[in-house]
This record gives sequence, structure tokens and C-alpha cells, in this order.
Amino acid sequence: MASISQLKGGFKIIQFINGAGKRKSLRLGKLSMQDAEMIRTKIAELNIAKIAGTDLKVETARWLADRPDTFYTKLVAVGLAAPRISELDPEPIEAPLISKFMDDYIAKRGDVKPATKEIWGQGKRGLVDFLGADRRLNQVTAGDAQDYKSKMLRDGLAPYTISKRLQFANKIFIYSVDHELISKNPFAKVKIVKTMADRKHFVSPQDTAKLLEAAPDQDWRMIIALARLAGLRTPSEVLSIKWSHIDWVEKIVTVPSPKTEHHAGKASRIIPLFPELRAEFARALEVDPQSEYLVDNPKFRRGSIGLHGWRNCNLRTTFQRIVKRAGLKPWPRLFHNLRSSRQTELAENFPPHVVCAWLGNSPKIADKHYNQVTPDHFARAIGKSGQSGFEEALQKALQSGTISGSTASHPVTRSVEFPEGNENRLNSKTQKRRGWDSNPWWAVTPTPI
Repeated sequence: MASISQLKGGFKIIQFINGAGKRKSLRLGKLSMQDAEMIRTKIAELNIAKIAGTDLKVETARWLADRPDTFYTKLVAVGLAAPRISELDPEPIEAPLISKFMDDYIAKRGDVKPATKEIWGQGKRGLVDFLGADRRLNQVTAGDAQDYKSKMLRDGLAPYTISKRLQFANKIFIYSVDHELISKNPFAKVKIVKTMADRKHFVSPQDTAKLLEAAPDQDWRMIIALARLAGLRTPSEVLSIKWSHIDWVEKIVTVPSPKTEHHAGKASRIIPLFPELRAEFARALEVDPQSEYLVDNPKFRRGSIGLHGWRNCNLRTTFQRIVKRAGLKPWPRLFHNLRSSRQTELAENFPPHVVCAWLGNSPKIADKHYNQVTPDHFARAIGKSGQSGFEEALQKALQSGTISGSTASHPVTRSVEFPEGNENRLNSKTQKRRGWDSNPWWAVTPTPI
């Protein structure tokens, strides 16, 4: 007997038990179930004849003789056919060198971003360093794959890094199998659980204000504002946005997105011109009204755009100094957590699909990498002092003199300057915010009740 298994993407595999009681598999590639069933019938007949030592039916023998070399070789590999012997047969094609094959694969993948290719390049170098530059695809065994994983563990690489490199190797050999260069993938069973310490950190409104004040110039102040107040990706989106992308009348901002531009309809997205952003933009225009980009330092763009497109640049070193100058301790993933903090803030006031549309990610990604549990959530949950975490923090800031205002002993409300024509106001009875003013900490006017 023989059975058909269907893999993801429509690929079919025929499996059978040979005379020695061992399970054998024959990959058919992507074809219809009707064609796969016809081949399954022939495979079953070949296997029965092999086990029983009987002659093949005439039509089965003719079918076997008509098989192309690539498929016939697969039948030989699983013991269902004898090798063809003919002086006219061409010399067997030698499998390519794995190093060259990976270079060709990376080069032809025009559907991925340059940053992804850089990561693949690291995986390629690691695999070639381990296997050797002269190793061919068909010479790599499952044992080599296990040894490669063991070496990375001995070298102290992080599980997440090891997982990425094994994923790349697995991708290469699956591609090789699909193109019938090898019969099986040696990395099929080599796995490692991706583990990464929780590196989320919420950058509070108060800390954001300190960062902005500690910025050495207007460019750095704008980088911080765009990353934290608009949730833009750094450096690609932060350094791509121009003043022409801002619609002051409709109060919206078009954000170019180099990371997702290769996806249909994802070259840019639209976000609201949040009130706190308006304040920063107005300040920037006063400093330099003639600039084209919001972050106008050309050195930053030169450092971020390589020969093949956007890549990471070293903004982190300077930003660490700014964080320390602000009296704060540097946190993990410095720029990512600015963006993550903004997503967490917006999620307090808007549905997930709206926030994700503004940030340019998905709810699944947001839950995994962006949304955070903040001290303010705990403070509100236990009803501490009868105030939200924000109000309590503001009271402490007033009492310590960090923020100037009226008598600190009085409770405070927040007064926000809304865009012209916006009908949203603070309700005098409920003291709750309404409308799209998602982050009112920026324009604070303490008023005694």
C-alpha cells in the first residue's frame, strides 16, 4: 500500500512501507490530487512487485520506462527501480557549491528588503565557516546540521540568533529539494526554541519631556519626538519624512514607510497630526523654516542608506548619551521602546485596528512586541489616591517643583488646546477626555478646582 500526504502550498508526498519494513517517502512536488493518485497507484504496484519478486504489468513497466530522468532517479533512491545504464546518458550533474548556491539565492530574492538580505548574509557566512567553502549541497548530512547547531550553542550565541540562522539554512535546503538538486533536507529536524528576555520598557511622558530637553540640537529633538510621539520607525521613517508630508488643513501626516513599501498599498500610511506633534513641529519651524526634511541632518541619511537601500545606522550611541544627560538609565532596544510606548498609550484610547493602522503593524505583532503593562495600569486598578497614574505623577511633579503651576496641594485637571473647529471638550461633570486627543500630557495647564 502507498498513501498520499499533502504539504503546505499543495506539495504532495507518497509514502510506502518497503519489503524491509521501512517507511520510504517520494516527493512529487506541486501537482493535483488526481495526478498524485495515479502516481500512487503505480508506486504501490512497483512496491508489491519488488516485495513479491513478480514481474510488472506491461502498462506499469511502460509507465516506468517513460519516466523522465529526474523522477526516475527518485524511484531508484527509494529502491523501486534499478539505475539506468546507457552510454548515451549524460554525465550526472554535480551539485553546486553551497556557498555559491546561497549567494545566487540571496541575489535573486528581489522580494525582500536589503536589511533582510544582510541578516541572511550573516547566516550564509556562519554556515560556510562551519561546512567549508568547498562543500557541495548533496554532501551536507543531517549530522552536519546537528553539529552546526551544537557549535553555535558552544560559541554562546543567543537562542534567537541560532534560530534565525537555522531558519535560513532550512530555507536554503528546502529550496534545493524543490528544485530537485538534492533528495532531502538535512536541516528538517534541527530546531531550537526562540527565547528572548522581556526587553520592553515604557518611556513615560515625564521621561519623554526630559529627553526632549536633553537633546543637543533640533534634529535630535525631532528624532525623539517622531519616535515617541508619532510612533515612527527609526531610522527609516524618521529620516524619510518631509514637511511636504504634513497637511496642516486636514491635520494629518503622510508617513513614508521604506520597510513595507514592497508590499502593495504599504508604501506609506496616514496618522493624525496629534496636538503634541503640532507643538514640536511649530517649534522646529521657528528654528529652521527652510528645511526640506523634519530631521535635516544629511549625515544621518547618508549613514542610513546603503548601496541596496535602507539599513540601520549608529544613532544609538548618541541617543544613549542623551538618555544619560536626561538623568535616565538606558533601556533595552532604545528606539523600539519609544515606538512601543506610543502604541501602548494610543491603545488606551482607540481600537486595536486603528492604532495598528497608524503604527503600521498588526494586532498580533502589537501584542507580541509593542503593547506593555505600565505602572499607571496598576495605579488605576488599585484606585491609588483616587487618581490615575498620570494625575498622581503630575501632582508629585508639581510638589517637587519639576513643573511650575498653581498650588500643588489642590487637585488638578488638564486643559488641552484642541484644533480649531473641534467640538471635543473636557466635560465639566465627568472630567473625562473625548475625541482624538490621545495624549494630553503635552499641553498641561494645572487649574485648581
